Amino acid sequence: MTTSTDSPVALITGGGSGIGAAVARQLLDAGHRVAVTGRGEERLRRFAKELGDPDGLLTIVGNAAEYDDIQSAVDRTLEAYGRLDTVVANAGVATHDSVAEGDPAGWSEMVLTNVLGPALLIRASIDALKETRGRIVLVGSVAGFVNGPGNIYGATKWAVTGLAENTRRQVTEWGVGVTLIAPGRVETPFWDGLGSLPPGRLLTADQIADSVVWAVRQPDGVDINTVVVRPMGQPN
Repeated sequence: MTTSTDSPVALITGGGSGIGAAVARQLLDAGHRVAVTGRGEERLRRFAKELGDPDGLLTIVGNAAEYDDIQSAVDRTLEAYGRLDTVVANAGVATHDSVAEGDPAGWSEMVLTNVLGPALLIRASIDALKETRGRIVLVGSVAGFVNGPGNIYGATKWAVTGLAENTRRQVTEWGVGVTLIAPGRVETPFWDGLGSLPPGRLLTADQIADSVVWAVRQPDGVDINTVVVRPMGQPN
């Protein structure tokens, strides 16, 4: 891994585990400098230690659904590295219940993190991305394209699907790209709330990170907009 003062810089929310951590690792290996945010300080510290505390990694404790936290993360990234080329809105939560039978207590956090969070990241970072003609990556879901019975999590990801195209139509004139990555079933801590993994084949976080990094590293002038990635055999 090599980095320099003019190497690209990425900021990833929810970057201490799962898909976000996999994206961070791959971008670091590709020579990027990377800032990751998360609500758990210990998890971020453990992630950095696993990577050997590289100079090109900045960890920032913060809540993706709080604008002050996100603006602070953008400011600290710019202060540390002098530029910002990519933001990855990866932070997300799921209550794994339904609109007719679920517990509303957890819905506000899910909606704020999954829907408001990406919008706040876009707002906080857009001025810096204009300067670098950078890229916004939103991690959505297949659930944002295929309806599931009573699936409120899916409804939040439908919102992210819409946010991606709405954002693209505004920022493309500024030379900023927008990519929606919509994974199918992935083996990550996302399933911890269910107590077990779903049946059938699952993708790995690294396989989804491959798609993110591929989109980020497209040539100037190429805008990859929507990438849906399912494990073979997932019917929905």
